[in-house]
Amino acid sequence: MKKTFVLAVLFILPIVAYLFFLSGTNNFGKLPTLTENVGDVPSADGSVSLRDKITVLGFLGRDVQLKKGNAFNLNQKIYKRFYKFKDFQFVMVVPKGTQDVVGQMKGQLGNLVDISKWHFVYANEGQIDALFAALKTDLTLEADRSTPYVFIIDKDLNLRGRTDDEDEGTKYGFNTSSVAELNNKMEDDVKIILAEYRLALKKNNAEREK
Repeated sequence: MKKTFVLAVLFILPIVAYLFFLSGTNNFGKLPTLTENVGDVPSADGSVSLRDKITVLGFLGRDVQLKKGNAFNLNQKIYKRFYKFKDFQFVMVVPKGTQDVVGQMKGQLGNLVDISKWHFVYANEGQIDALFAALKTDLTLEADRSTPYVFIIDKDLNLRGRTDDEDEGTKYGFNTSSVAELNNKMEDDVKIILAEYRLALKKNNAEREK
């Protein structure tokens, strides 16, 4: 009797575990869409685009040096973990005239990791205001057109985030001043959206092979 019970447990547990994780994938496999069609970044030569990319979008403002710590937090906690994924990028929108200080920051970031997927877009204040307003968040830009928050934009130009965050309810962005928030929330959400697109790609490939 005991042997039969042990065998039954060994047989049933893996099935139960599989069904549990399968259910989890179906129910929690997508990051909620908070704002649709936020628009693309104002790249003069079209070399940088949010379309068809999974993007971490940020606004560093005119005083880029003051946001250096935020950029390094983001670089170490998020970028280094995910930059090798195809179609994943960072896009930082900054006011025109900050090219020199941005160049210095890029050099410092590049000492730590390959920064080929860090992109900086230079725009005027009106363009920055319009792009930020299109996100339709409950956040505001500082006078220098900066915010410590960054945003996850999907391949179809939709803002993704949380609708049931334990602290904020609807969570539009992630505070790069907080290492804990990057570690405990943003990392999880980036994993979810990358997994979502990987699963969609596998499904499409499987359907083509039928």
